[in-house]
Amino acid sequence: MDKVRRTLSKRLSRTILILAIPLFVLSLGVFYQNANRLLHKEAIERSHAILSTTTQLVDNYLNSIETAAKSNLWMLEENFNPDSLAAVSHRIVSLNKSALSCSVAAEPNTFPLFGENFSVYSVNDGDTVRTEFEPEFEYFEKNWYKTTMQTGKACWIDPFSDFNAGVINHHDAVGSFCMPIRPHGSKIEGVVSVDFSFQKLRETIFATNHPYPSSYYMILGPAGGYLVHPNNNLLFKKTIFTATDSVEHPDIIALGHEMIAHKQGTMHVTFDDELCHVTYMPITDTSWSIALVCHDDDVLADYRNLTIILIIFVIIGILIIAWITKKVVQRNIHPLNKLMESTKIISEGNYSTVIPVSEHNDVVGKLQNAFRKMQLAIMANLSEILLAKYDLDEENKKMEQVLPQAQEASKRRQLFIQNISRQFTTPLNIIEGLTRVLVNNIAEKHKGKATKMQQNKDLNEINATLKHQSNQLLRNTLMLFDSSDTEVANTARYEKTDDVLCNKLALDCIHYAQKHFSIEDIRFETELPDDFSIRSNQLYLMRTVRELLFNAAKFSDGQHISIRIKKTDATVRLIIEDVGPGLPNNSEELIFVPFTKVDDLSEGLGLGLPLCKRHVTGLGGNLIYDESYQQGCRFIVELPNG
Repeated sequence: MDKVRRTLSKRLSRTILILAIPLFVLSLGVFYQNANRLLHKEAIERSHAILSTTTQLVDNYLNSIETAAKSNLWMLEENFNPDSLAAVSHRIVSLNKSALSCSVAAEPNTFPLFGENFSVYSVNDGDTVRTEFEPEFEYFEKNWYKTTMQTGKACWIDPFSDFNAGVINHHDAVGSFCMPIRPHGSKIEGVVSVDFSFQKLRETIFATNHPYPSSYYMILGPAGGYLVHPNNNLLFKKTIFTATDSVEHPDIIALGHEMIAHKQGTMHVTFDDELCHVTYMPITDTSWSIALVCHDDDVLADYRNLTIILIIFVIIGILIIAWITKKVVQRNIHPLNKLMESTKIISEGNYSTVIPVSEHNDVVGKLQNAFRKMQLAIMANLSEILLAKYDLDEENKKMEQVLPQAQEASKRRQLFIQNISRQFTTPLNIIEGLTRVLVNNIAEKHKGKATKMQQNKDLNEINATLKHQSNQLLRNTLMLFDSSDTEVANTARYEKTDDVLCNKLALDCIHYAQKHFSIEDIRFETELPDDFSIRSNQLYLMRTVRELLFNAAKFSDGQHISIRIKKTDATVRLIIEDVGPGLPNNSEELIFVPFTKVDDLSEGLGLGLPLCKRHVTGLGGNLIYDESYQQGCRFIVELPNG
């Protein structure tokens, strides 16, 4: 009997071990695989977040170069002479720490006193900025000049070196942002090029955060050439294609094609016989692409430590299970059968089944409770990992939503600063110039060289121009104060306490526009009697109509502007239309966005139409742009009839 009992005990022990050990290993294996997958995913998300931050840093660096050229272009065009070009070139390099140098080159024979060629060059020598004229410099075949002249557009130029006609050295390689100069209209008469050092850009990138000790950044050009890379032997000499055997490393070739196609994503690539995670994305407004390379050994370092611990844990767990099983079987067979039933159910994949608590204090009961605790611990760990993954996904979604808004806000703020500077600088320059003309006329009068009629004519023109610029400054200032009001102030100021005579308001606005904006004729039509009035706000309704008349005069021929007033059962409509070029295609959604202009070089702050929209909406109405009108622009001010 004892022999049978011992045999049964051994058989049962073997059976329990056969069932328990695979279950135990399987559970740990599932946990191990999930940990592997989650670590890879976390590494990809972490690399993508860090690369996005680094790309934003590169964008800001390049934007400083682009802003240096754009913010000074108007001075080059308005003062297109050798001395002014040299002064502006010196100013660009002096005021922009990121700018290495600046070249301004003119078309042949533009300045005969300097010979056929004319170019001026300013460079930052460290403590000082040096500016030189280069009459003998053959710049016509240089990419920065030739590409800009051929395209007629602002563009980024790939790395070059004016000092080395052969292979580009990474110490003197520069990139450029170039813009055409049109001082007399649409004809291009020169090119301005603002340069930056790729060595400095490289140092800036390498100084940023690296997720792992051996991770590094690289930037590829449009043909796959290495522009930034830790290995100096590859820079500007080889491409990712020429430096790689396509048969042995098709993954690197595929990565190169992805990057030069301006795509973004993550790939597993083998570099120097080491498997790496590579996260890549394009650099905005350029033909370059940046990548973050992380070695798998770094990514999975914690995972490999977990493997060793897991192996030890498995061995110890198996030994404990074997010992407990033997003791339990020897003392109790019946409870063991119940435990076998539970483990069998779990081994079939029903992980939601929980092993019941044993009320027995013997070895079988303890073993049953130990299995229960182990199962709950594994499930708890998996739940914590899944919960952490969910929280991480939510945070990443929030970051993805906030980042474009922050970029857009930064871009709008930069454009607004440039625009407001140009809007106030230009009238002041005009006032200064007209003052000089007035002084010269008075001087000529004393010499007796100018007739009284000519003097009166000049003075009238100066007076008219000063008046226009004064009105323009006043209008811009009022719009800035108006746009800075808070939403709380908006609620108070839009109170409709005035009985507004519609016809009289329209005629007053026409008279104001003719007086201040030099509009010769504005046609007025109405379906309402002169004593018809609505309950509204006289001040902001008048501001809205005046601004719409000003825009109609500014962007049309100035001779076919009209105001028509119509009445419906519920509304009164003031229709302002003109004959002219109208708005460009696909610009309808932007005209009511503050600080946004269809033409960035035109007068104005990009606030007129957005403020009109806000005023009319605050008065309970709506400002409508009529897209069906094709002869120019038509805006409809729709207000409640009452």
